[in-house]
Amino acid sequence: MKINKLWLTALLALGLAACNKELNLEPAQNISEELALSTDANVKSVLLAAYDGLALDGLFGGNTMRDAELLGADGEILWVGTYEAPRAVFNHQQIANNSEAENMWVDAYYTINICNNVLGALDVVNEADRAQVEGEARWIRAMAYFQLVRFYGQAYQPGGNNSQPGVPIVLTPTRKIDEGSFVTRNTVEECYAQILDDLAKAKTLLPEENGVQASQYVAAATMARVYLQMGRYTEARDEANTVIESGFYSLVSDFAAEWNNDDNSSEDIYAVQISSQDFIEATMVTFYSIPAFGGRDGDIEIMQKHLDLYDPGDARLALHYSGAGANRTGKWRDQYRNQPVIRLAEMYLIRAECNARLGTSVGAPVDDDYNATHTRAGLTAKSGVTLDDILLERRLELAHEGHRIHDIKRLKGTADGLNWDDDKLLYPIPAREIEANKGLEQNPGY
Repeated sequence: MKINKLWLTALLALGLAACNKELNLEPAQNISEELALSTDANVKSVLLAAYDGLALDGLFGGNTMRDAELLGADGEILWVGTYEAPRAVFNHQQIANNSEAENMWVDAYYTINICNNVLGALDVVNEADRAQVEGEARWIRAMAYFQLVRFYGQAYQPGGNNSQPGVPIVLTPTRKIDEGSFVTRNTVEECYAQILDDLAKAKTLLPEENGVQASQYVAAATMARVYLQMGRYTEARDEANTVIESGFYSLVSDFAAEWNNDDNSSEDIYAVQISSQDFIEATMVTFYSIPAFGGRDGDIEIMQKHLDLYDPGDARLALHYSGAGANRTGKWRDQYRNQPVIRLAEMYLIRAECNARLGTSVGAPVDDDYNATHTRAGLTAKSGVTLDDILLERRLELAHEGHRIHDIKRLKGTADGLNWDDDKLLYPIPAREIEANKGLEQNPGY
């Protein structure tokens, strides 16, 4: 089932794009929040618009997944496209009005505001469905905030007070611009606390099965990802174990079969649903692919430094192909195909990494979880797996999926000669937001 996109344009009046006078305009095709949120059916339709918001290019439509790879390129991928904004991301030369940073901010807070409107109208939702609607809205809001805090705030430090600036936390609907709209940045600690609060509540409220929308296992998988980023390995391991042990997902036997699908595979925990009838396109395909498959001009090339990381017999190496004069990844090849965001393979590797760090074997021995993806790639099973083995396996299995800069930061690595905490590896707070709201603190260097 594909999520209906029709309500997104009808609900622009509910979105917070920026603090400027244009927000007071109400286009003729819009409807007021009083009507949009007045019935059970309408609130559920608004919730679908929140899923559409999550799929905008500034979020999981693909640009932030792409930019996570460009920020951490380190000679493994090359941006050759003509668009200036992603080139500035790739070259670590952003300025405060970079459109990539602006698009993410606008799309994220637009989506968060839709969620806030849904959460503020739960009393009109049928009592039997209220918990699920609340859980879905909380999960979507957590996903948006997790992307925001990782791109605009310095990395979470295990054991630290994490008082570094994150992003503003807004938990109530914004329906007009007044003094209360001029929010300040919450700390990274406060942002992560809010994300985990939303996810923990979502996990208890959501059903085990929910089609292509959020379920309790989608929430658990997201928690595993968040806890891993925080260095909270026990919790990350346990949440990943919950997902794996649920039995609702299984690895596809052929790695190539996970990609370029019309429908979710057995491995997809959450994927952005895309079809040729949608106005939303997978921007990972747009920039990673080539015209022969519906992409642009081949804006991102895969370099030999990356290809050399693979064993020659690795099926993940074989998924790369040569096209338009360069190496490409086959993950994002075909236009109008679903875009996986969270996969079961990631859960196996989270559980393996956390068990290795903790000296435990919750769910399965470390070797077994490592070999789940390793042998699926056509490689010989390995024994005595080390943490370094797991981190390399993660790098190969999840390559080009929007994890690279976040892994560099949590592992305290480098990218293109920049240390993990270099200010150039952050997005700037958009200049238009700073101009409209003097309470916002800009990131250093911008």
